[in-house]
Amino acid sequence: MDRRHPLPHRWLMTDERLGARLPAIVAALPRGSGIVFRHYATPPPARRALFDRVRRIARARGHVLLVAGPPLRGGDGVHGRDARRGRGLATRPVHSIAERIAAERAGVDAIFVSPVFATASHPGARSLGRVRFGVLVRGCRVPVIALGGMTGPRARALRPFGIAGWAAIDAWAPHGRA
Repeated sequence: MDRRHPLPHRWLMTDERLGARLPAIVAALPRGSGIVFRHYATPPPARRALFDRVRRIARARGHVLLVAGPPLRGGDGVHGRDARRGRGLATRPVHSIAERIAAERAGVDAIFVSPVFATASHPGARSLGRVRFGVLVRGCRVPVIALGGMTGPRARALRPFGIAGWAAIDAWAPHGRA
């Protein structure tokens, strides 16, 4: 792990659903949180402009900012299926034991395991639940970030599984709970 960028405990996963609220949500995150900037459907010039705005706020608040999807310069690392240890933090999404093993072999700094619970961003998707989540992360050699329907209380309930943190979209939105 890059010592300049310690692994945050709380993470915001961005997406287009946050709309114009995104800068305010980033500014309201607890100091030193993590952000995975996604915005896959945003056209490149608008995506770059939004990233620059988020980055300015993130720097002022001491947040760690990772880039997912098309590369953007200026982040603290990368998040994605092909992420590998290198310059900055590298994290991967994980939905199965096979993906977890591949991430460990790639030497990533952390994995985002999902969906732990039902989530608005993937309506109808089958969630892991506590038991399958526990089986998937048992013996994991890299820090685990729980994702999918997460809130602060749900993260506290997953502490027995040794999670390093949790991530959400809706929990950080003004109408959500953190």
